[in-house]
Amino acid sequence: MAQQRVPTTPTTNHENRAFWEAADEQQFMIGHCRACNEPHFYPRALCPFCFSDETELRQASGEGHIYAVSVMRRAPVPYALAYVTLAEGPVMMTNIVNCDFDALAIGQAVEVTFQASEDGTKVPVFQPV
Repeated sequence: MAQQRVPTTPTTNHENRAFWEAADEQQFMIGHCRACNEPHFYPRALCPFCFSDETELRQASGEGHIYAVSVMRRAPVPYALAYVTLAEGPVMMTNIVNCDFDALAIGQAVEVTFQASEDGTKVPVFQPV
């Protein structure tokens, strides 16, 4: 396996701190609105669907499918950037790791794993199942 890119240290604030703390414990969480019952990513204080402030984090399955993918081969360390449709419905931008970049395909099943960022904080990324 080729050298892997180290994720950038995430920027935290009052809205996303709980998400990053859970990720650091290797728990993948997504936002959920108690008012309209819609899941969302990225987790935030106001629901993007109904604008309610009744949002919470819920454990996600960590399963999904590649919606779109692009391999950055000209970077010092090549990497794959993708949109993944989570089993719960939201779509998130992420990196695809631990794989042959030439074998990646739209619709391919992936699962969450965690990589240490520049400062050691764990970041959710995905790998083929």
